[in-house]
Amino acid sequence: MRTSESLLFNNNEELIIDIETMELEEQIRRLLVFTRLSCNMTQKQLSEKSGIRQSNISRIECGNCTPTLETLKELASAMDKRIKIEFI
Repeated sequence: MRTSESLLFNNNEELIIDIETMELEEQIRRLLVFTRLSCNMTQKQLSEKSGIRQSNISRIECGNCTPTLETLKELASAMDKRIKIEFI
């Protein structure tokens, strides 16, 4: 559950940052890059194996878009990995 403390608003009360979402997206981005590199794969190789365009992989890794769970599953599978989600 999100609290008002996790949301940041500008002077016009427009939402500018959701801290909880940002942190999770950053974790996903870093884990994707780390896992791809630990598999000794380039973005192009991951693209060819997963069927996801290299430009989309780049956008995900740069934080310019948020992948769907299905996309993450496809990327993980292409790296011979599984996704594990935990509530802590």
